[in-house]
Amino acid sequence: MSKPRYKRILLKLSGEVLAGPGNYGLDSQKIQAIAKELKEVHDLGVEVAIVIGGGNIFRGSRTPWIERTTADYIGMLATLINGMALQDALEKMGVYTRLQSAIEMHQLAEPYIRRRATRHLEKRRIVIFAAGTGNPYFSTDTAASLRATEIGADVILKGTKVEGVYNKDPLRDKSAKKFKKLTYIDCLKKELKVMDATAISLCMDNHMPIIVFNLFKRGNIKRVVMGKSLGTLVTT
Repeated sequence: MSKPRYKRILLKLSGEVLAGPGNYGLDSQKIQAIAKELKEVHDLGVEVAIVIGGGNIFRGSRTPWIERTTADYIGMLATLINGMALQDALEKMGVYTRLQSAIEMHQLAEPYIRRRATRHLEKRRIVIFAAGTGNPYFSTDTAASLRATEIGADVILKGTKVEGVYNKDPLRDKSAKKFKKLTYIDCLKKELKVMDATAISLCMDNHMPIIVFNLFKRGNIKRVVMGKSLGTLVTT
């Protein structure tokens, strides 16, 4: 295909893809590599939105000594740190961006406003959504499904460390089988770790396709946007 298949995408990034040694903190080389690939896609004329996690800095599920609601809010703050780092890398490459937060922090980011976000996209700015949905007990997967639906994205691209969705962990079991295509119901019934059940259900209700692919293979974001068949497609 000579033209991108999708006009507007939402890329879901986990905090771990930005992590430094020990899967913690920020790795400048990883951030710059992702920013470079995003610039390439942006230069094709594709409107790009991003939802980013915070697991490289803080994961509430791994801190049982903190009350769940408090832990979730700390995690939301971690996503803002990641969003600022990615924004900085993109703008150093000449890409205009806007960072929007579901929790108001005016000195650091715009508050999330749907119409403003879509207008930024129309003006060729990459929009980074931080702080999840702004509510505890909801993951950044759910935030990605919600924001993609709100802004009218054509697809959710979920970048991972592996080639797609498998029936087992392919990093631990070489016999793991990769799925080329799945339905939303398959994901829910088989409890496959594509996204959490709330996120999958929201995508199913709004007919939002999801493509799970290997983010760490150079050029894969562009390949997916151009319509190349790779990873796993989750749809009706």
